[in-house]
Order: sequence, then structure tokens, then C-alpha cells
Amino acid sequence: MLGLSVLLAACGEQGANAAPAKGGPGGGPGGAGAQGGPGGRGRPPLVLAAADVGEVKRGSIEAGIPLSGDLRPLQTVVVRARIEGNLTGVYARPGQSVSQGQLLAQFQPNIQAGDRESAAADRASAQTEVSTAQWNLEQTRELFRAGAVAEREVRVGEQALAAARARLAAAEARVRTTGESLADTRVVAPLSGVVESRAVEGNERVTRGAELFTIVRGDRLELAASVPERLSSALRAGQSVRLSADGRTIEGRVARVSPTIDPATRAVTVFVEVPNPGGALRGNTFVTGRAVGRTINDAVLVPTTALRQAQEQVGAGRGEGSNTFVYRLRGQTAERAPVNLGLVDEAAGIAEVVEGLQPGDRVIVGNVAGVGQGTTVQILGGERPGGNGRQAAAGPRAADSGTPRSTP
Repeated sequence: MLGLSVLLAACGEQGANAAPAKGGPGGGPGGAGAQGGPGGRGRPPLVLAAADVGEVKRGSIEAGIPLSGDLRPLQTVVVRARIEGNLTGVYARPGQSVSQGQLLAQFQPNIQAGDRESAAADRASAQTEVSTAQWNLEQTRELFRAGAVAEREVRVGEQALAAARARLAAAEARVRTTGESLADTRVVAPLSGVVESRAVEGNERVTRGAELFTIVRGDRLELAASVPERLSSALRAGQSVRLSADGRTIEGRVARVSPTIDPATRAVTVFVEVPNPGGALRGNTFVTGRAVGRTINDAVLVPTTALRQAQEQVGAGRGEGSNTFVYRLRGQTAERAPVNLGLVDEAAGIAEVVEGLQPGDRVIVGNVAGVGQGTTVQILGGERPGGNGRQAAAGPRAADSGTPRSTP
């Protein structure tokens, strides 16, 4: 009987202690046991890193047409053998800078030199024949005037002189031809540049037309880029181009624009020349950039990572007619701010705000989950609103959060 009394007393004490925990909706924050119930501390703040918040600033923005491709040497020349013969020496190696007219290789010149001397001897003989024929004609004309010879003899002398002159012209032509063949035994650089490749070695027999060297002109490079048809009308010769490669900025100019549109790709080819003093850039370097159009100074700029697209068209306020918005921070609360945009520079990650934001406004950037209209936020390093609330667990995006603006 004593044991049963003790058990009943313990059960009554537990019921008394549990009674205050039934606070229900009216418990409010004063109920000691209300944590987690509808009447508890409420939704904890959304914790943001400093990198999740950007600032609206004033600055310059450029309108440009995106370009990309490989920078190729402005001129590439393949040096080929003009004669057949044996190479006695090769004097240029890949990567070597050469000047126009510099000796690259030498053929054995024996045959060509012999032909040149023979042609020169034939020319001297022809010159003698012309002199003799000229003298004979003059003597025959004097005899004809004296009546000593018939007119036929004068005609024969004129024909002999003409034939001698023809033989002299042929001899001179052969001298030029053999002289060129002799000069072709010396392979020289046709332009100043850098030897890209060498296909022969010394003491090698080479046929006529065989490839010997490839020389590239590296002081200027050229980019051939395709531009969509809808953007091609803004391109013009002389337009400034800003490119980037290997972390450095490269300036260039539009040299020319193709007059036709490729029917397969519906694109126009634009050719951009880039100065390359000292050969700092290598051929076939991949570059990205844009042809610069108009520039707007003192524009209100927002990071493009802050732009979002609403699920439905915004139909009120100054955002009417636009479905682009940002989440602007008012103190520790996020609010949805519709914006009208001007120029968008995807390469620099900025957009011009025509209406909707002011310099100094703070906006949420990036794909932050759980943010919506009226969301309370806490930025790491700042004071936590509502006391010691916990960070909200990352979950599906709030229905009002929208989706990040897609890159065109």
C-alpha cells in the first residue's frame, strides 16, 4: 500500500510540471517550453557571407560585340626549292629570327655557274656578230650609192644584221635565265620573321619545289572571328578591339569585315589585327574579347550576378513592364526591387541600371537559396538579429526568390 501511494504522488508531480508546456498559439515567447512550437522564437535569419552581398556603384560601361578565336601570324611563307640539286649547307633553325635577304641554305652551284658562263660567252659571240653585220651593211650601202652593187646586196646585209641582233637577244635572255638559276642556289629569306619549321638538312639532295622552310611574320597577328548576323551591322573597319589572353589585355583594330554572310552559320567573319612588338604573343594563342562600341560614363552599375528573372511579369510600380529584379537590403531585411537595364557587359560582370537602384544600395548576389521578400538576413561579421537565432538550413528557393538572370 505504501509503494502505491509513492507512485501516485510521482505521477501527479509530472503532470503538474508538464502543464505549462501546453501553451499553444497563445503561448508566445514567454512560454518556457514553447521552443519549436508556433508560439516560439520564429524563423531564424538567413546567414549570408560577405561575398553574397554586392554594392551598386557608379562607373563606366562599354557596349561591345563578343569575339574569340586564335591569333594567327599575319603572314606565313613556305620557302621552296626553285632548282634541283644537293644542299651544301643549311644555316637557319626553327625559332631563329631572320631578316629579309638573309641566307638560309646553299645549293652546290657548279652546274648553274657553268651554264651562266656559257651563256655569257654566247652573248659575247652574238655581240661580235651584230657588230660585224652592222659594218658589212654600212659598206654595202656605200657601194650601192656608188653603183657598184645591186640593191639586193643591201637587202641581204639588212637581213644579216637583223638575224645577228635576234641571236644577241636570245643570248641575253639565256644569260638572265642562267643568272637566276645561279641565284637560286642561294636560298634567302623572302621576308623578315621567325623560322617556324625546317624540312631539310645539309648534304641532302632536294627536288625542285620541295619545301625547305616555313617563315612567319610575328610582328602583327590576326584574329578571324565569327560574329552573329544580328550583331554584324555594328562592325566597321578601324573599330577598337580589346582582347585578353593569359591574363593580359591586348589592344587591336578591326582591319576588315567580310561583305557576305555565311549561309550555313548565319555569321560574318571579322578580321582583327593585333600589334605584337617583340613577338610577346605566340601564333595560335586563343583570345577572347570584344569590339568596343559606345561607352557610357558615370552609369549606375550593378553586378550581373544580382539580376534575377521573375516567374511572373511584374505589373506594378516603376518595374512595370520588366521582369528583371534584384534583392536589395534595407537594414537587415531583403526586399524585391524591380530594375530597368541599359547596357549589359557580361565579360566585366556588370549591367547599367536605368531605373530601380541608387549608388550605395546593397544587393544579394549569386544563387542564394531561401531568400524572398521580407527575409531577415544576417551578414557574417555583423550583429545577429533576434538574439541568438540559428542559421537557416539551405533548402529549396523560396517561392518569391525568383531565378538568377540567364546570360544571353
